[in-house]
Amino acid sequence: MATPGGPRPGNFPPNYNPNALANNMQNLQINQPNQQQSGNLGGSAPRPPNTTPFGQQPPPFTGIRPGPPPPFTGIRPGPPPPGVFPRGPVPPNAPAQTTLPPNMVSTRPTGPPSVSQPPPIVSRPPPPGVLPSQIGGPAAPSVSGPGPRPGSVSSSPRTAGPPSPTHMSASGPVSNGPPIFAPGMAQSGPQFPPSMGGMPRPSVRPPQQPHVLLSRPSSQPPQVRPGFAGPPTGASSAMGQPAPPFSAPAQNMPPPPGSSPFSAPVPGTLQSSSSPYGMQTWPPQAQQVAPPPIPGPMQQQPRMFGMPPGGPPLPNQSMALNQTGQSKIDPNQIPRLTPSSAVILHETRQGNQANPPPPATSDYIVKDNGNCSPRYMRCTMNQIPCTVDLLSTSAMQLALLVQPLALPHPSEEPIHVVDFGESGPVRCSRCKGYINPFMKFIDQGRRFICNLCGFTDETPRDYHCNLGPDGRRRDADERPELCRGTVEFVATKEYMVRDPMPAVFFFLIDVSMNAIQTGATAAACSAINQVIADLPEGPRTMVGIATFDSTIHFYNLKRALQQPLMLVVPDVQDVYTPLESDVVVPLAECRQHLELLLESIPTMFQSNRIADSAFGAAVKAAFLAMKSTGGKLLVFQSVLPSAGLGSLSAREAEGRSNISAGEKEAHKLLQPADKALKTMAIEFAEYQVCVDLFITTQTYVDIASLSVIPRITGGQVYYYYPFSALSDPAKLYNDLRWNVIRPQGFEAVMRVRCSQGIQVQEYSGNFCRRIPTDVDLPAIDCDKTIMVSLKHDDKLQEGTECAFQCALLYTTVHGQRRIRVSTLSLPCTNMLSNLFRSADLDTQFACITKQVASEIPSAPLAQVRDQATSICVNILYSYRKFCATVSSSGQLILPEALKLLPLYTLALMKSTGLRSEGRIDDRSFWINHVSPLPTPLIIPLVYPRMIAIHDLDEKELDDSTIPSPIPLSSEHITDEGIYLLENGEDCLICVGNSVQSSSLQQLFGISSVEEISSQFTLQQYDNPLSKKLNAIVNEIRRQRCSYLRLKFCKKGDPSGMTFFSHMVEDKTQSGLSYVEYLVHIHRQIQSKMA
Repeated sequence: MATPGGPRPGNFPPNYNPNALANNMQNLQINQPNQQQSGNLGGSAPRPPNTTPFGQQPPPFTGIRPGPPPPFTGIRPGPPPPGVFPRGPVPPNAPAQTTLPPNMVSTRPTGPPSVSQPPPIVSRPPPPGVLPSQIGGPAAPSVSGPGPRPGSVSSSPRTAGPPSPTHMSASGPVSNGPPIFAPGMAQSGPQFPPSMGGMPRPSVRPPQQPHVLLSRPSSQPPQVRPGFAGPPTGASSAMGQPAPPFSAPAQNMPPPPGSSPFSAPVPGTLQSSSSPYGMQTWPPQAQQVAPPPIPGPMQQQPRMFGMPPGGPPLPNQSMALNQTGQSKIDPNQIPRLTPSSAVILHETRQGNQANPPPPATSDYIVKDNGNCSPRYMRCTMNQIPCTVDLLSTSAMQLALLVQPLALPHPSEEPIHVVDFGESGPVRCSRCKGYINPFMKFIDQGRRFICNLCGFTDETPRDYHCNLGPDGRRRDADERPELCRGTVEFVATKEYMVRDPMPAVFFFLIDVSMNAIQTGATAAACSAINQVIADLPEGPRTMVGIATFDSTIHFYNLKRALQQPLMLVVPDVQDVYTPLESDVVVPLAECRQHLELLLESIPTMFQSNRIADSAFGAAVKAAFLAMKSTGGKLLVFQSVLPSAGLGSLSAREAEGRSNISAGEKEAHKLLQPADKALKTMAIEFAEYQVCVDLFITTQTYVDIASLSVIPRITGGQVYYYYPFSALSDPAKLYNDLRWNVIRPQGFEAVMRVRCSQGIQVQEYSGNFCRRIPTDVDLPAIDCDKTIMVSLKHDDKLQEGTECAFQCALLYTTVHGQRRIRVSTLSLPCTNMLSNLFRSADLDTQFACITKQVASEIPSAPLAQVRDQATSICVNILYSYRKFCATVSSSGQLILPEALKLLPLYTLALMKSTGLRSEGRIDDRSFWINHVSPLPTPLIIPLVYPRMIAIHDLDEKELDDSTIPSPIPLSSEHITDEGIYLLENGEDCLICVGNSVQSSSLQQLFGISSVEEISSQFTLQQYDNPLSKKLNAIVNEIRRQRCSYLRLKFCKKGDPSGMTFFSHMVEDKTQSGLSYVEYLVHIHRQIQSKMA
């Protein structure tokens, strides 16, 4: 028997990194950039083997096996659609991807301020070189010096981006569009490029004084003190202001002297870094940025929960509003998103204390030294309130966002697989928590105290080890489970109710008249045919296929038959599966039959005149075929289900015909029509069948009812409306391919445990629950997030830490049973100011969005919008009343960490889910899409990224492929411009009416705006402008893990209205402008203060 955690035969070496093996994996088809082209995007040399980006050797873990290579290594979906770029041959020993050099430092060179933007009023931070020892010496430089140049951050060397064509035809375009339906496309299909290594994502801004917009010049320079409980500005702490993914042009340049009626405060001397708050100070961390020190007078405020009487104020931003409420705010000076392409190096703990994570939307590389990576688990606040009173006073939510299989950065150390042999992992005998770095060993290592429930257990004899002088076990640094926040344990027999299930993929295709005529059936068959090559290799992979209209057609794929045999099931009320054993068969035995069948289905049904769809019956029959194994059921549906089990009526029409009733009860249309599909879904989940739904439609299909099945079975809804046979097949193929190749697991169960004093209140996301403490997931993948709401059941002690542990038991696609355990331990605090200082904006807002989305089907929209505003107002009111130090009621004061909350809340109220106009199906899809969405994708969904593309030739893009984003306001859009706007799902290109014909010709091959059709595929022409645009679109696709549907919008026609509906900072019929909304929030806070 293997010793606990001991090596097993055939182990990989301790520093084995599956991320470096991408080329050798047979089932991993990725577009390797041609080696000679890697210079285009500043690719760097590969990191030497066995080094970490932190420049030190990982400890040689004895007795662990970083297990067999996972079937995927963080490949992200993205660029070119089928047939575009031939893949260059890659030598077997080529590096998988380039990474950051171990000693990479992101610095920000200074340069003259750009003159294109009116600069806001900001005081300069100390220069980057100022060390803590210098602080408190000479005063910081005067305000009039040159500030950092926007966008001049020296980002890390990046991986070579999407491959560019190896040869370019000067005469004709290279298509960046959908596939031609033809066999054999799989060889040159759009393979997803190597993962996020080269993804420029924003990082935390450098230390910077907050914008303080005062209504009169200040007469003397205020004292400036470190704003973040200690670390001086030069030595930054991780709680920098979150920088979401895109923003207004950089707002950190001082104005020329005399250019503004408001004078910027001049930084005075910096005080020492001892904490006036009495909290434990977070240690400074390289590459991360402290929130800025605060200028401004300090005045007595109401005190609460141990708030000190004096002391420096919290970082905040104040804006002067006069008493009538008319704004004096300069729109250029209000808080905006600030992009940066620098990569942050984040250590999860330093000096035995939790390090607050970088913003979820930034680009960061994690070194796990005790707490799990923020990719796997993030908390809405990085200090935990000791009492329920303190939490309710803050008005913030206490919740975790858990993404247990999230993609790591390619430069991060792989998760270690630990095998304890037959005894299984060491656990607390009371709460069943798993061994982790925060369990304390006592009595010479013979016993240990659980950090979750406080119970003392005997150490198993074969796990015993003596303690060193520091009280830690002597082998702690050699055992991943004692020094890493995330580990994966090999599960023993006691964790299995049956043998691990095989990887089963069953494809169910709508062949009703509408699906055939719109090209949806042909697109689905073509996509499946190309994706077969990407299914996991090996004898355990099984496939099945069926088609349906008003009846269901199964196909016998047994090898012995000359060709697949169709078996028709006519009864759609009481369905059954014929020949179960011949319908789902090993892929190795039926590959040729399957390819032949997929090529012939569109022609077999081309003259089909049956308009009805027996969706419910077909899904039930496919489930019966998979019931004995479980697996993934991928359904392609084009019309409203109208026959057999679970048939639906066109409720949307009823809602429209009776407007008054429709207005009052509109939200009822967002609830499932009946319980039939929900009952089916619960049964599917019980037998480990996960349903993914690809809706390729041009009409209403009642997504509110259909989506119940994916939601309860841990699946996903993909929505292509209105389906276009010209532009959508490429996205359908890419979505399906990522669905089957991304890191995923089957038959999973997840539970989150918390320290005494905190308990789980509820889980939300896409899953089924049979018992209150566990979440059942027939399938889980790297893109699925689960929100865990927490509540107090007792007081916590200040000075202690509160731990959260997420355990996911799942089966890998290769049939291994694993337990992935992530542990996060955060300090407890009695101080309200610490909660605001440690708030995580991205996570807070993601939780608010998910919470609001879940309310939409059960309340009128106006009520839900008011609820969103009141959440924002209550948080800012609490900060204003108990923490802020500026007493003038004419000022709106925003906490530094949450200063973008009003902007995000306004954007949320104008989003597809909450705006009054719009289709019922679009709103239903939005609600479903938000539910499992990870934090880095929620921000762009609500506040999209907009860039100008007509002047790409004139732009210096530094290291980033993507130009700086523009605020979402129509005042930034000219009639001569062309603009691209993307939200992670759709990509809209808006063309002004006075655009130069030369730009149109270069980018789109047309000479006038009139020639534009809304459905188009992006071509690549042989000119620099077109190549830059294609590179930008491919980069965005890779960042967003989504192919993006491209749509053309013309100013002045309905498509242009769609584009302008995303300008969330504008005043609209149904909503306020950003400046007006800030005034509105300020009034609400004032009325609460009164």
